[in-house]
Amino acid sequence: MKNLARTFAALLLFCGALVIPQGDSQAAPTDCDRACMIQTMNVYLAGLVAHDPTIVKWAPDAKFVENITPMKPGEGLWKTATAIPTTFKIYVPDVISQQIGFMGVMEENNRPIEITIRLKLVDGQIAEAEHIIARNLGPGSLVNLVVPRPGLLAKVPEEQRSSHDDLLKIGATYYEALVSADANNAPFADDCVRRENGMQTTTNPPPKPGAPPRAILGSMECAPQLRTHTFDYIKRIEPRRVWIADPETGLVLGLSQFRHPMEQKFVNIVGVPGVDQVPLNINPFDMPAAHIFKISGGKMHEIEAMGFTTAYNSKTGWE
Repeated sequence: MKNLARTFAALLLFCGALVIPQGDSQAAPTDCDRACMIQTMNVYLAGLVAHDPTIVKWAPDAKFVENITPMKPGEGLWKTATAIPTTFKIYVPDVISQQIGFMGVMEENNRPIEITIRLKLVDGQIAEAEHIIARNLGPGSLVNLVVPRPGLLAKVPEEQRSSHDDLLKIGATYYEALVSADANNAPFADDCVRRENGMQTTTNPPPKPGAPPRAILGSMECAPQLRTHTFDYIKRIEPRRVWIADPETGLVLGLSQFRHPMEQKFVNIVGVPGVDQVPLNINPFDMPAAHIFKISGGKMHEIEAMGFTTAYNSKTGWE
């Protein structure tokens, strides 16, 4: 009874009196619209905090992966979540692929975490669930994770919208631009700003004289920064799963795994006066990552990214 009470308390707090019926297989629609997708994600998040995976409908052969580790529903964050997302929430519902992406800040063991969740529905049931969690967020990250940037949440004017398929194609160009060190491979807008685990990594205020190279590079816009070759250490990004897009908001969710062999100890910087090299005294590692791209007028305006580090050439959990 205590667990049931906690479940319903979480549901009432987060998404009203909504409950997805469990007993009648005919109650769930074959296709889920935008509102249904968002509703499903809200109930899923409430279930996490209530530690009750039965609150949502799972397909019989559902797959669940958290931080590249295959698990069973009820394991991982299902045991450790302590507070639902409140103010930092970004939804990417895709009625065509019947998937929804979510990026937000919630609590695990009473500490803030940033999380991306992907849910795939088949006949109204969750066939795939995926979590990417970034822990140990410092003050410099949390200050930018209070509320999403307004541009990420705004609806795109009709005349500036791209089709679902075009959004997926545009989102995918980001990864190619990184590995090729060619900003022309992605349509970056002049006002493009990127944040990673809450840290703003482009378009920061100009640093003071004598600032380290990273601060100088961090003051540049998305495209000019990439042209400096500062990302030449990124040799592979695979797999690249750009499957989820919402034309109404112009948001695209991409999931990927950055592979960093770190064979070189520095990168040569191009076109930045006073900055010739950036040292790279780092061991090989992977970064499973999630990126949300805001696309309007065919251009990439906002990038909200998060991820965590793990062993080089790790499996993704979906093999």
